[in-house]
Amino acid sequence: MHGTWADKRADFAWHWPAHFNIARACCDDWAQTAPDKVAITEITSNGAQDWTYAALKDASDRLASAFVAAGLRRGDRVAVLLPQCAAAAITHFAAMKLGAVALPLFTLFGEDALLYRLADSGAALVVTDLESLPKLQAIAPQLPDLKAIFCTADAPNSHNLWHAIAASPALATPVDTLAEDPAVMIYTSGTTGPPKGVLHAHRFLFGHLPCMEMTHEGFPQSGDKGWTPADWAWIGGLMDMAMPCLYYGVPLIAHRMRKFDATAAYALIAKHKIRNLFLPPTALKLMRGTPVPAGVSIRTISSGGESLGAEMLAWGSETLGAPINELYGQTECNLCITQAAGFMPVKPATMGQALPGFNVAVFDDNGQPCAAGELGEICIRKGAASMFLRYWNQPEKTAQKFRGDWLRTGDLGYADAQGYFTFAARDDDVITSAGYRIGPGEIENCLMGDPDVVMAAAIGIPDPVRTEVVRAFVVLREGALKDGASERLIERVRRRISPHVAPRDVIFVDALPMTATGKVMRRMLRDKE
Repeated sequence: MHGTWADKRADFAWHWPAHFNIARACCDDWAQTAPDKVAITEITSNGAQDWTYAALKDASDRLASAFVAAGLRRGDRVAVLLPQCAAAAITHFAAMKLGAVALPLFTLFGEDALLYRLADSGAALVVTDLESLPKLQAIAPQLPDLKAIFCTADAPNSHNLWHAIAASPALATPVDTLAEDPAVMIYTSGTTGPPKGVLHAHRFLFGHLPCMEMTHEGFPQSGDKGWTPADWAWIGGLMDMAMPCLYYGVPLIAHRMRKFDATAAYALIAKHKIRNLFLPPTALKLMRGTPVPAGVSIRTISSGGESLGAEMLAWGSETLGAPINELYGQTECNLCITQAAGFMPVKPATMGQALPGFNVAVFDDNGQPCAAGELGEICIRKGAASMFLRYWNQPEKTAQKFRGDWLRTGDLGYADAQGYFTFAARDDDVITSAGYRIGPGEIENCLMGDPDVVMAAAIGIPDPVRTEVVRAFVVLREGALKDGASERLIERVRRRISPHVAPRDVIFVDALPMTATGKVMRRMLRDKE
């Protein structure tokens, strides 16, 4: 932790080998050097099960062979519709060993959300569990590219994942991938139109390491153990904690919380001696309002998604005994800015400074650099390891994401003379709820699928715990009954897309404010709140 932040940035240069595979680095290399080292401890209602690196390698080798037998080819997409569990990591590694692309999907997605992403990606295989299987079976006839479904239990019209692993030979030779070859595709939340598949190369793992090492204060250290309640389907859960832990050989706790419960989280942290956490702001807010039990010994906490105030940061240090280090990034280029208490003076209400290896700047509407303190768009220069390859099958959208060599985040902010960035606002239509960036378009399309709905618009309204919750404005067809319609529409979004995007309430209006070109003016709706 010696030297200034500027020194660290000046001394840093990206280095990664031409040939690289995440599965090899996060699984196979450890299986060779420390086969009995615990990689994952999976917590279920039946207790805890340890998975060593050797066991993960053997299972992923065999699953890769089963995938080949099912018709998987290099470059195909393998959807991972699973909660936090060992099977999810095994599926990621099996796909990567074949040069295929892992496609994590949120287990709370409904049929519409799954159909869009699976069809758009042309996923060849899906690995899931009994809970999510009915949704897949309902939409499978509309997925011509889907070759097979693997399920973690016996079920009709699917392969039993564990039986397939046990019955298959170990993969003889994994595909020799380049660091620039596609490895993972994560869909955006649809904040600027329909969700887009963000394609990342194997080298994007390296892009997360500087932040991991600094936000977790010299990570890894002896005794470190990681966990996040964030789902591994999102880049935050997968790359801000899970994969880096496996890469560094730090034991990772895999535990699904259907709904975050602060008391249960504290109990988990104490029982399993978890020292390193990535916690969304909503989780921290709930934990702050809950007594900290004996046995909790946290070393480091990182958080991202929305800004935390000075009081929250002080609570982390004073009550939990751990600094809460904020971080910033996007699915397209993650973990580029951080506030690392062990390496820089903390400035509450700022996001911190650009990490080593990342060139971040603020530009005005004309593409000119902004002066210190001047509001503009936060942009990231090409060349960082976590920069995405492209949007899936959307070259025009990919081109629009850049201005020259700079990735446009769409987020507004400013930098001070010391290089600390402050987030000011986001694209007008983005809703931030419990750490999730929610796009209104998918919600509105779902609402308008109801035969009584003529028009719909979704906005975020302030909420003391979740930052924002969704409010929907709906124009009903003439003669439609309002009685019971609100509850029906909320349930429709909850079931067909996901509970985390379901409106808190529905306001029925005669008309929506529109621009001359027919676009809904959501800002006017927000201004009424």
